[in-house]
Amino acid sequence: MVVKKKTVIVEAVVLDDAKLEGLRTSLTAEGHATVRELAQNLLVCLASTDPVQQIQLIKKAGAILEGVPQPDDSPSPSPLLLASVEALCVMFMSVEAKNPLKRATASALRSVPVWLQEQAAVCLSVCLSDGLSSLGSDHHTYLTDSITACLDGFPIGERSVHILQTEVLQFFQKVLGEYLHQNRTLSGQHVAQAQLMHSCLGAVKASMLMLQRTQELLDATLKTAAPECPLQQALSGLMVCYTRILTDEEFVQSVQSTAGMAVVLLIRCVMENEEDVAKEVAGLLQCSQECGPKVSPSWLRESSVGLYQSCRPAALVLYLCHGALAMLSWRGRSLGPQAEALLLSIPQAILELDSSVKESSTAMVVARMLTLWSGTALDILQGAMRPPVLLSAVRGDAPLPSYLLEHIYAHWEHPLDGVRHQTRSLFRNLLLLHQASVGNGGNDPASPSPLTSDPYIACLTRGLLALEWHMRGKYGSLSCLVELLGAGYLLALEPRLPATLLGLMGDQTLAPYASELLERLFVSHKVQLSGGEAGKTSENTDCWMEAWHRTWVRPLLEVLCKARLNQTTYILDYFLPRLLRCSPDSLSHMVQALQKNPPTASGPAGSRGPVGALMTCLRAARAQGVLRPAEDGLWGGLVPLPLLRHALLHKHDQVRMDTLGLVCETHRSTETISPQEMDLIHHFLPSNLNSQSPGVRQQTVSLIKKLLCRLKDSAQLLQRRVSQEKDPQQKQTDQHTLHSYKEFLCWFCETLFGSLVPGVSFSTSLMSLHLLTLVAEQFSFSTGPDGFALGECVSESHADAVLFCLPSNFLDVKQLSSALLRRLPLRVVQLQDPARLSSLLEAALALSTSTRPFDSVTAAHLLNLLVHQPSLQPALLLCAQHQGFLLQAPQQDETQASDEASILEKNTLTLIKFLLECLKAEVTQAEQSLLQAAAARPLYGRAHCITATLQQLNTGSLVLACQWRALVSELIGVCYRMSDIVSPVVQSASPEGLIPMDIDSVEASAGLQRILQEIQPRDTNDFFNNSRQLDTHTEETHTPEGPIQEETKGGCGEVYRVTAQMVLVCCWRSMKEVSMLLGELCQSLPLHTHTHHGLITEEQVEGVGQYFREQLLQSRHRGAFELAYVGFVHLKDMLCRSGSKTLQQLPAHWLKEVLGEVHSSDPSSKLCATRRSAGIPFYIQALLSSEPKSSSCSLLKMTMKELTALAMPTKGATTDSSTVPQVHALNILRALYRDTRLGENIVPFVAEGLQAAVLGFTSPIWAVRNSSTLLFSTLITRIFGVKKGKDEHSKKNRMTGREFFTRFPALYPFLLSQLEEAASSVDSDSGQVKLHPSLFLLLLVLGRLYPSPMDGSASPLGLAAFMPFIIRCGCSAVYRTREMAARALVPFVLTTQIPLTVQNLLEQLPLQPSTRTQQNHIHGTLLQVLFLLRSYQSDSLKPQLGADITETLHQRLWLASRRNPCLVTRALCLDLLGCVCSPDSTFQDDIQLQSLRDDIISLLMTSELVSTDCHGDDPVSLSVPGYVQYLQSLTRLASSVCLTTEGPDTMKDPQKPQLFRRLLQCPHYEVRELALEAVLKKMKSEEEDAEGRRDGTLNFDPDAQTLCRMVMDETHLPCLAKVLQILSILPMSSLLPLADGSNTLPESFLLLLQHILKLAQDNTHSVDLYCASLKMASRLVVHLVENMSQELHASAVASLRLWVALVRQGCAEEQPTEVKLITADVLMEATACLLTSSSLPLGVTHTMALWQCLFSLLQDEEQEVRDRASHCICNAPQKQLQALHPDVAMGAVCPQVALRLGLALLCQLFPVWGQVAAGTATLLEWLLGDGALDAVSEDDGEVDEEFLFEKGDLNLWAEPLQWVRLLHFHLSTLAPMAVHAGGIPPAEMRRLEERAQTQAQVSEKALGALPALPQFSATLEHTRLTVQREQAALALRVLQTLQQHEPEAMGQHT
Repeated sequence: MVVKKKTVIVEAVVLDDAKLEGLRTSLTAEGHATVRELAQNLLVCLASTDPVQQIQLIKKAGAILEGVPQPDDSPSPSPLLLASVEALCVMFMSVEAKNPLKRATASALRSVPVWLQEQAAVCLSVCLSDGLSSLGSDHHTYLTDSITACLDGFPIGERSVHILQTEVLQFFQKVLGEYLHQNRTLSGQHVAQAQLMHSCLGAVKASMLMLQRTQELLDATLKTAAPECPLQQALSGLMVCYTRILTDEEFVQSVQSTAGMAVVLLIRCVMENEEDVAKEVAGLLQCSQECGPKVSPSWLRESSVGLYQSCRPAALVLYLCHGALAMLSWRGRSLGPQAEALLLSIPQAILELDSSVKESSTAMVVARMLTLWSGTALDILQGAMRPPVLLSAVRGDAPLPSYLLEHIYAHWEHPLDGVRHQTRSLFRNLLLLHQASVGNGGNDPASPSPLTSDPYIACLTRGLLALEWHMRGKYGSLSCLVELLGAGYLLALEPRLPATLLGLMGDQTLAPYASELLERLFVSHKVQLSGGEAGKTSENTDCWMEAWHRTWVRPLLEVLCKARLNQTTYILDYFLPRLLRCSPDSLSHMVQALQKNPPTASGPAGSRGPVGALMTCLRAARAQGVLRPAEDGLWGGLVPLPLLRHALLHKHDQVRMDTLGLVCETHRSTETISPQEMDLIHHFLPSNLNSQSPGVRQQTVSLIKKLLCRLKDSAQLLQRRVSQEKDPQQKQTDQHTLHSYKEFLCWFCETLFGSLVPGVSFSTSLMSLHLLTLVAEQFSFSTGPDGFALGECVSESHADAVLFCLPSNFLDVKQLSSALLRRLPLRVVQLQDPARLSSLLEAALALSTSTRPFDSVTAAHLLNLLVHQPSLQPALLLCAQHQGFLLQAPQQDETQASDEASILEKNTLTLIKFLLECLKAEVTQAEQSLLQAAAARPLYGRAHCITATLQQLNTGSLVLACQWRALVSELIGVCYRMSDIVSPVVQSASPEGLIPMDIDSVEASAGLQRILQEIQPRDTNDFFNNSRQLDTHTEETHTPEGPIQEETKGGCGEVYRVTAQMVLVCCWRSMKEVSMLLGELCQSLPLHTHTHHGLITEEQVEGVGQYFREQLLQSRHRGAFELAYVGFVHLKDMLCRSGSKTLQQLPAHWLKEVLGEVHSSDPSSKLCATRRSAGIPFYIQALLSSEPKSSSCSLLKMTMKELTALAMPTKGATTDSSTVPQVHALNILRALYRDTRLGENIVPFVAEGLQAAVLGFTSPIWAVRNSSTLLFSTLITRIFGVKKGKDEHSKKNRMTGREFFTRFPALYPFLLSQLEEAASSVDSDSGQVKLHPSLFLLLLVLGRLYPSPMDGSASPLGLAAFMPFIIRCGCSAVYRTREMAARALVPFVLTTQIPLTVQNLLEQLPLQPSTRTQQNHIHGTLLQVLFLLRSYQSDSLKPQLGADITETLHQRLWLASRRNPCLVTRALCLDLLGCVCSPDSTFQDDIQLQSLRDDIISLLMTSELVSTDCHGDDPVSLSVPGYVQYLQSLTRLASSVCLTTEGPDTMKDPQKPQLFRRLLQCPHYEVRELALEAVLKKMKSEEEDAEGRRDGTLNFDPDAQTLCRMVMDETHLPCLAKVLQILSILPMSSLLPLADGSNTLPESFLLLLQHILKLAQDNTHSVDLYCASLKMASRLVVHLVENMSQELHASAVASLRLWVALVRQGCAEEQPTEVKLITADVLMEATACLLTSSSLPLGVTHTMALWQCLFSLLQDEEQEVRDRASHCICNAPQKQLQALHPDVAMGAVCPQVALRLGLALLCQLFPVWGQVAAGTATLLEWLLGDGALDAVSEDDGEVDEEFLFEKGDLNLWAEPLQWVRLLHFHLSTLAPMAVHAGGIPPAEMRRLEERAQTQAQVSEKALGALPALPQFSATLEHTRLTVQREQAALALRVLQTLQQHEPEAMGQHT
């Protein structure tokens, strides 16, 4: 990070006239020559006003003063010398502390000779005393700094302070007293409070410095002084001030912490004996004054009495502990009993406070104090004196380290980085303390014993390794263990640790921690291996390096090659560079290992493969300086250039980025760019501009920027070398390199400008503009001789291409194009041309009134471009004349600024005046008819242009101030008028639909006026009591201007069609622009006060604030109040920065005002209690966010205290007066908890908020319960973090019980009491459903906690108390409650206690059915057992469960049989049996378990699945509750049993195939679907694991014929889809074997194909079935084509045609992504046998249709579809590909390259097929497009107006013009070949020519009918017509070529 160096401000010494005259008089006296020179030098210094000269003169004076001799005749110095010293002392006291003059003067005074130092000290003390006695409170900070400067290594200054010891201490007492008084009067003034805290901190520090530097003098003075002497009184007063600071919570922590140190320091200074000091401080910590009443002076005890009060703040102990550790002497001395007791009491006192800490800042102090204490204790034990009590207390098995470890485990996941860092340091210190405490007891007690054999360390290490890897604190602790024990110790315990950590590198949140631990491990491991005996000899180096590579490098390469790209991103960022820095020689090992694989080798789907891994390693090596291409021969040497070119076009984005990084990134910025690198960029750029991924675009821009910076730096180096080089050959080489640089840059710019064609995609335009902006920043588009003169490469067409990017709908494109236009040469932009400027101005003004919101943004960018032109004012004046109003140009009657600034200011002022006049007219029109304004001239466009114009103006240096003030007043007034017009809509109770739809606009206008008059005066919160109905029968409504019917007609009488959406958009966007404009005015304009002439007054600012208050508190529309909030934040920032105390106090005043209104709100209040309180939370958020985070946050504390009190339910009856404030409070709290700007300051109030949310569920009012739900959801996110995965119950979003209750201790008793109350209401025995309102919330919270293996048994916040109540909740009559109770029970049972808990729960189940059996109890118990067993199985280090649980469950097997009448509990018991008997079970595989498995099979064979009951005679039907669930549980268990792989020694059970067939034949589709899903999952996993082994190791025969019969008979669509998916996996040999020795396919094959095609044709609505049918049919088609040996039957031909039609249908733009992906897979499988086959099996028409499908998919908008389709090209024969492009024959390429290759390959196939003429005709059809020649109809325009935000049928990736030009390129090559092959038939030629000519004429005519500059006013239509015109022109050109070559071909034939 680059830190900007602060500029030192030097100010000259300025003295008042009297003092200056006195010094001049005294310095003109007579004296010694040297002294006279000194005096003369000082006189010149005092007369000078240049501070730099004064510093030089003072330094000269110091040099002279050092050589002044002592007079022999007189012991006292001469008056002139004393006057000179006095002058230096006065100058020293007259400048600020940070002024360099202060240091220079002090340095000069240090040069005073020894014999003169006493007089100098007296002189300085006189000056200091004068300042202390005469200067007022405004100079307290200055005097404090002066005293600090005197004590800062300045002997004379220190002596002078000694002289004034009592006076200085009295001064500090006085200063601190005044600061304490001021602090009580500055509430709400954050800036003043911050300044006060800074001054107070300086004063406390200075007083401490005073006490430290004068301690000896202090002791001597106190011994001899009287009891009530001034010194004692001063010290007593200081102690009182320190005490008040420590007990006043309004002071910030830094001040209080320093005051704590000052208290201990003062005690140490007053008391001599160190043991007495320790005893006194211990009494302070224990809040007991009885610890030493006889040893401390009485005045000290009296002045510190506030520190002993029981009501003192809890954090006070922290600050005293800090003082004790920092101010007392611990090192290098023998500790007495009291000191040792104090040292051991400090962590105990801190840990007692730890459980009650709420603020994160206090938690930070706690962590820092514990780390400081552990460091102090470690220093003591590492010294010569080792206290025995401390030695035994810090052993690992002692109580104190255990408590400290508890603290570490509770805080190592803390949100604050600082807390986590401190816990890590504390853990390391605890390890070192244990190491020191178990040292050898021999002669050298400090020598530690080996920790690798220590049982405590071994237990601790195993416990850490057993923790979940998502816990970030685990990594730091393991790093500490590596540091102490070495990597070998951890690798011996966990050999797979490197692979585990590499697997975690895919998680962004864990990657930094995992990489740091990996670095510690591999560095330590390398040191251990190289440090052994074998490693010391050179011949064994290769041996240990191979072991190191095997441990660290090979797992890395395996992950890089096989893992998905998103899982390896952070390996490149964090891990790989560190590995290469540790071992640079490992690069050669990586390259050799990766190049062993063939270039075509690729990893699993989604991985980068060996090529990508190689590029990743090389990129990291080059960026780290390990690899230098010029020296190591990278280009073409180490890696072949064709491989690099292929990698730049690789199918995976990250591989291309890594290769580009390898080319662009380098360790040295001046490294010359080689021709190979420029050639690689030539190869990369054209194919990678159109990247849809924002991350790829960002990386590309960043890497190209590095390349351009390197080109610039190396070019500058070469230019200097050319000018200095004497060797002509070297000079010529450098000049050639510079010339190649210029050619490269010209090509680069030309390529980027050329990509900005009509219809260019968003990604291409964004990328091109980004890169062109980089060129402009690095080199500029100048035309001068300096540099590369890139301006010569830019033409007018290039500038137009950039200009016409402004109408883009994407804001980034607008901003980049606007910025780039300002950097292009003026001659190409042509804005000096008055006609062009006028046309652009008219276009901008027209766009500013458009009803499309993004048009106003375009207008603003155009106006900001024009405002810099000198000829803008005449154009504006002309426009004003045309519009009929008078506009005066600004008159410059004040001081002239620079010409450029004056032009910009004048133009801006004129433009805003013009826009304001237009806006006034439109506001007047809107006041008469809001409908007409919404339909024709919405207000927001003009306001947005005004705001945007103001934003680029430097308002601090305006010249025409008077005119600006008048303009600002007008702007504010117009804003208020606009707000008055649109406020009734956005403040109404339902702003989304204020006018009826689909009726005449006259009726709509009348209805709108009636609604506005209805809602405006009576819009209240009376939604609890009464409802109002709008009267819709009023015949006619009049306004003051007349009947409403005329309002909807424009000037020419046309009637506007207005929808509710248009009215709402007009209103809320107008409100948005008003808010943004007012916020911009307040934020950017200087404030006008009595001392400063600004542009906006305090009254105007306060009025704007009142406006925002009304809008935020009354607006109902979210868009309106959200954007008013943005403007209000601008205003609030300005208030905080302003120097006005009145404005600074406004936020606090407004906050108290709105809180009072919320507190007193009732149904008649205007505050909105619906819509989540609308803008009220935003208003309070903005006010609270103005408080500095480092302050005491008094406003936040006050607000949260009041809101939490309001949010709590009131005792007694609920009334409207209590409900509305409660709803507001809950909604506001939700917003505050969500506000990230409040940071950790909001955390102390989380517990109260959660209590309010839980208790809010007990309210009978729905609104309260709804708000409580929202608040609860927000708090869950705030506590447990944003959900980091799809798993709702993932441990990444959970917390250990210890950490949760340590951070929120108040929730422990609350949740326990609430759970007890809720559990007492759960009783299903009565048969009545009783549901406690907040039970769900309690179980949701408790279910997110989990136990940690590191939890101890003696935790004060134990979780055991919750277990009985949670278990009791499992008896509830509510199903969901039982399920949540089971989930919540899991965290409260330790892993070691799960077996016993499961055993106890199972024993509660009945052994036999009885009439008293409670099924709810059984169900709840089974759920709890099931969830506990699943949790136990997920633990990696759990022991196997014993046979007792299996036996207990076996005894209760009746619960899963028909003896149990309840189907729900029967189903759950089956799930439990499946968990116990699964292959992944943790139970011991003994006789008992095998017996249970056998009984389960018997149970299944007698179940409804196998018995005849399932086929119609079953008395249990689907109407019985739980029947479907029971069948599904049966199916899951049966599928698991049937699909379980049996060992080779076990007998196969013959019942399993029979059982599985019955599953597939079951009439219930739920059973069939689950069974098929299990088979599909099993086969997919075996397909992945067994590389081509499809049907092996299954315990049943899939029976393909049975599955084929299911295809014919199955009626349930999801089941049918799964059957087809299974058939698609089976090999064709087992699916459809050929007849015996025959090459003919059986008839059933065609029947099956026809049936599947029919399924796909009839079920397009079912995506899964359609995809499965198409995929299976494609397999059959490919098989049919590959095995046909004769002419196909007519039915087969019809099937093939139908298949082609289905494939074409699957490529349609409107199809779902899944369908298009399957279609791409189908084409990929058919590439070799259908698309590229030389035999053309489908004929040219259908084959071309398939190719068209492929090209359509390659241009699809979905990235995944394009990537999948690009694989088809690489499935083509390698010989054909290599002939087209040798570099891409190695593997898959990106879609852009695949599109070009595919078209080239198709053209190459035409001669092979003998279809050149037919192919040329088909390509001409493609070139002409779909023939849509008609212009946009009127209906389309209406749709565009009504649906303002409709995207339309747009493909944001495809570029039609580039596709057209690509087709034309290949057609130009094919045309001569087509003529020689016989030519296109004449009739077809005429048809194509007529169509092309018609299209050219129609498009040209339509283009001519568009308005001026259609690129802005009709962008889409202009683009469409331009593409059509280009299509027609290119087609005609090809046809002309065909006609020209036809006579030549005829002549050759003759």
